[in-house]
Amino acid sequence: SRAVLQALEDGLKKADADPSVKAVMICGENGKFSAGADIRGFSSPKRLGGALGPVVSLIESSEKPVVAAIEGVALGGGLEVALGCHYRVAHVKARMGLPEVTLGLLPGAEGTQRLPRLIGVPAALDMITTGKHIAATEALKLGLVDEIVEENTIEAAIRLANKV
Repeated sequence: SRAVLQALEDGLKKADADPSVKAVMICGENGKFSAGADIRGFSSPKRLGGALGPVVSLIESSEKPVVAAIEGVALGGGLEVALGCHYRVAHVKARMGLPEVTLGLLPGAEGTQRLPRLIGVPAALDMITTGKHIAATEALKLGLVDEIVEENTIEAAIRLANKV
C-alpha cells in the first residue's frame, strides 16, 4: 500500500541519517513479510509518489546493512523489497516468488534484474516466467536467502545485522 511504501521510505531515510543506527531490519507484521501489491490498485489512476521501484533502490543503496526478516510469504513486490535488502533471513516455512506473471504482468520493481544477479539466470528465469513459489530451503540452496531459521526470524535477522 501507499502507506507501507511511505513508511519504508521514511524509516530508511531516518535510519541512514542517524549515526547511532548501525543496521536496519525490515519485517512484516503478524508472521507475514509481504504478499506484494494489491492488484485492485493497478486499475486506479497513477498518483504522485508511492512507486515501489524507487523504495527498493533506496533500500539497496543504503550505506548501512539492511536485513529482511522473511516470515510467511515474500511474493511479487514483497520479494522485490527483500531483493533490495543486503541480507535475507527466512523462516523455514516461508515461501517466495514472483506470481504476477500468472496475471500477465512482469515484476515491475527491478526484480527481473536483481533476482538473476543473486541466483543466476536459469533459476531466475524459471521463477520470473512461471510464477513458481519456492520454499525457504530451496531459496537457501539457490542463494536467494542467507539463512533459514526455525525460531524467531526477527531475532535471527537482528543477530545477523549485528554481526555484519
